[in-house]
Amino acid sequence: MTRPRRAARPSRRTIALIGLWTVTVSLYSVFVPVHAALYGTPPALAFLLGAAVCGALPLSLSRPRTAIALFCAAIFVVPLVTDAALASTAPWPWSVPSTLALVGITGLVTSVHGARWGALPLGVGLAASLTAAVLRPDIIDIPGVGATATADLIVTASVGVVTLLLALLIASRLRIGAELTREREHSALEESRRALVEERTRIARELHDVIAHSMSVIQVQASTARYRLPSIDAAAAAEFDDIAATARTSLSEMRRMLGVLRTEDQAVELAPQNGIDDIPALVDTIRRAGVDVGLSLVGMDAAASAPTAVQIATYRIVQESLSNAVRHASGNAVTVELQANATALRLRVRNSAPAEAQDRGTGHGLRGMRERAEVLGGSLSAGPAPDGAWLVEAALPLAGGRDDPPSPASAPPKENP
Repeated sequence: MTRPRRAARPSRRTIALIGLWTVTVSLYSVFVPVHAALYGTPPALAFLLGAAVCGALPLSLSRPRTAIALFCAAIFVVPLVTDAALASTAPWPWSVPSTLALVGITGLVTSVHGARWGALPLGVGLAASLTAAVLRPDIIDIPGVGATATADLIVTASVGVVTLLLALLIASRLRIGAELTREREHSALEESRRALVEERTRIARELHDVIAHSMSVIQVQASTARYRLPSIDAAAAAEFDDIAATARTSLSEMRRMLGVLRTEDQAVELAPQNGIDDIPALVDTIRRAGVDVGLSLVGMDAAASAPTAVQIATYRIVQESLSNAVRHASGNAVTVELQANATALRLRVRNSAPAEAQDRGTGHGLRGMRERAEVLGGSLSAGPAPDGAWLVEAALPLAGGRDDPPSPASAPPKENP
C-alpha cells in the first residue's frame, strides 16, 4: 500500500509575500474610507492615492526606487487635498493609515535593501508633510490645528525613526544568522570531505603497502632464480629476468602512487600494520578503559593464513566499531565475534546500547568500514538488531569472490565474556 504524498509546505518567502499582500489590502481598505469620510478627499482621488501609498509596500521588494518615489509623491498630495473644515477633527497632516504605511515601507525597505534606502521614504515623507503645512495656511490658521499638527509630526517622526532602527537591527541579526548558517554548512561539508579523503587515503595506503610488499618479494625471487635454481635453462632464466624487470617497474609505479597518497602533513607509517592477531590486545585496551567487552574467536587457523589486506581491514573494522561504542554508548556491554573458515571471515560487533545512542555520529567511520569491506569484495552492514541493540556485521572473502552480505536483522550473537 503506497503512502499518500504529503502536500509541499509553502516556503518562508511565500508565507512572507502572503502576509505582505494581506497587510497591503487591509491597509488600503481602511485608507480609502478614512480619507474620503474624515478628510473630505474626493472618493476617486482617495482610491488613487490609497493605491499609490499602499501599493508601494509590495512594489518596494523588487523596485525600491519606483516604490519610494510613488509613496513620497502620494504622501505629499494627501494632506493637500484635505478639506479645511474637517482638518480640525482628525490628525493632520499624517492620518493613522498614512502613518502605518510610512512605518511599513520604512521597515520593509530597510530590512530588504538597507538603512540608506529605508531612510529615504522617512526623510522625504516628513519633509513633504512640512511642505504641506506651508502650502495650506488655511488649515494651520484654524485654532488648535497648529499645535495638533506639530504633535502629529513629532509622533510620526518618532515612530518612523524607531521603526528604522528596529528594522536595521533585525536585518543585521538575520544577515549575521544567515552568514553563520552558511559558514556552518561549509565547515560541515569540508569536514565531511576531509574525513572521507583521509579514510580513503588510509585504506588505499594500507592496500598498496601490502601489494608493494608482495611485488618486492616477486622481484627478489625472480632476480635470484638463476642462482637458486642452477638447473634451469637459459630461456627460463631469461623469463625470470623479465618477470623481475616487470616487478621492479610495477614497484616503482607503486611507490610513486604512495608518494601521491601520503601528503606532506601525513607521517609515513613505518610500524607493521595491525592484523587479526592484534585484536585481543585491542580488546584489552578497551577493557582497561572500563568497557565490558566480550571476545569470541573461532577458526583462527584459517584467519592466520588470511591475506594481509583482509587482516588489516578486519582489525580496522573492529577498532572503529569499538571506538563508536565507547564514544556514543559508553558503559554498555560490547561483544566481538570473529569466525573464519576456508572461504570467508565473518565479524560481528554487538553493542547492547539502544540504536538511537549509536546513530548520532557523522557516518564517516561507518562509510570507511563499508568501503574497506567492499574493496576486498566483501560487505558490511550496521544497524539496529531485533532486540534494539546496535549490530555491525561484516563478511570478507578469503579465497576470492564476493561473500554473501550480512544482515543486521539476523539473530543477535551469544555474548561470551
